[in-house]
Amino acid sequence: MSWLEIFLTVMSSLIGMELFAWYAHKYIMHGWGWAWHRDHHEPHNNVLEKNDLFAVVFGTINAAMYIYGSLYWDWLWWFAVGITLYGVIYTLVHDGLVHQRYWKWVPRKGYAKRLVQAHKLHHATIGKEGGVSFGFVFARDPAKLKAELKAQKEAGVAVVRDSVGAASEDSFEVVGRNL
Repeated sequence: MSWLEIFLTVMSSLIGMELFAWYAHKYIMHGWGWAWHRDHHEPHNNVLEKNDLFAVVFGTINAAMYIYGSLYWDWLWWFAVGITLYGVIYTLVHDGLVHQRYWKWVPRKGYAKRLVQAHKLHHATIGKEGGVSFGFVFARDPAKLKAELKAQKEAGVAVVRDSVGAASEDSFEVVGRNL
């Protein structure tokens, strides 16, 4: 494989993982996998969550891709590298920045703030129904996400948490270590 092919394979798998993560989060984690994902949406002080089992499952699949790729198909090995890079970005952004499992820093501006706001809005719903912002790296405008949540609440699709110290009913800011 040429370096260009390697680069394109790694980058396409890295970008493709955001699409897969969105789909898996919306239809697996908020679908038939809710039993594992539920504790991620509920306040607690545990170091680990059942939700972490998804990382074990996906990591095992990725390890198998490395093994199979090294033995039979170079492309698959490089595809697994892109998935690994996505996993590193995911754990730093989602677990580290958003849920503050590794450090305490709340961004005040820029894209990091937008990521945190979008994911906090994802956690504004109670239960697996409804919700917004199922991806992890690409975050839509929080104002649009708030409008979607409001529409879901009014339509009875989603149950939205009461905001702590909110100035108005339209504010869906969620606070707490694991929310």
